[in-house]
Amino acid sequence: MAAKNPPIIVIKRKAAHAGHHGGAWKVAYADFVTAMMALFIVLWLMGSSQKVREAVAGYFNDPKGTASLTGTTMSGNGVEVTQNDQNTKRLEELKKKLEDEIMAKKELEELARQIEITITPEGLRIEMLEGKDGTFYQSGSARLSQNGQELLSLLAAELKTLPNNLLIEGHTDATQYSTNADYSNWELSADRANSARRLLQQGGVRSDQVTQVRGYADQMLRVKNDPYDPSNRRISILVKNTSDNAPPPSLAHASAVDGQLKVVPTPQTPPSSAPAASQPPSLSAASAPAKPSPAQPARPSLIGKLTSMLPIKKK
Repeated sequence: MAAKNPPIIVIKRKAAHAGHHGGAWKVAYADFVTAMMALFIVLWLMGSSQKVREAVAGYFNDPKGTASLTGTTMSGNGVEVTQNDQNTKRLEELKKKLEDEIMAKKELEELARQIEITITPEGLRIEMLEGKDGTFYQSGSARLSQNGQELLSLLAAELKTLPNNLLIEGHTDATQYSTNADYSNWELSADRANSARRLLQQGGVRSDQVTQVRGYADQMLRVKNDPYDPSNRRISILVKNTSDNAPPPSLAHASAVDGQLKVVPTPQTPPSSAPAASQPPSLSAASAPAKPSPAQPARPSLIGKLTSMLPIKKK
């Protein structure tokens, strides 16, 4: 008998996988990175100036109020942008001094509520708020009252000592000026601001210290919910920051030609030169022989260039 073939036995073994470790290592790694970041921030603050430390602390206390103390320019080149602390301190001292002087005068003590002095990002703003009966200006007029003249004289005595430029604004309420069709709130607000400028300059303010006089009519209401509120009629004097007092760049002259604006560049003043020696009377400019000018090499024309590039056949 033939021997039977033994059966073939195939053993299949499944590969065993390591047990699942979970994501605990991710949490540990995240804590490590956070601790390293905190360490680097502390090391950076320890090596920074006191001003930077105050700015960082102020940002976390009030992000919207103190975040602009330091920073960089829009181009991101890392140039530090800081406020003029000395100028801010000077404006704060001026604010305190003006408030004390106003309270010291009996004539103006009763009007203290109608005189508002605040420090803004632009500078020190002094506002003369009108009352129902016309405190500083007569109703519908640009003529200053006695109280307005005394207040502006007091302001002029202090503002003339500052290097800061001044900006004067005039505002009215929404009540229309109806006595004259050719005279509106626009003219009234501008005239009131201009009358304040004249009185300030009479009190010693320099002529070049007032850089702008504006009239806004009722376009910038102080009480927007009540356009007819008397406090909307006001005069604002802005003592601008010294950083804003840079002289403007030279501008081109503008002249009207045939109803159109024509811009003419600013003429440049030629440098002064010594007077030329007088010529003898017998020799005039017309009879003087012309000096031979040095020969200038002629520039080859396009045809000449092309001709020079062609091969020359010898005959």
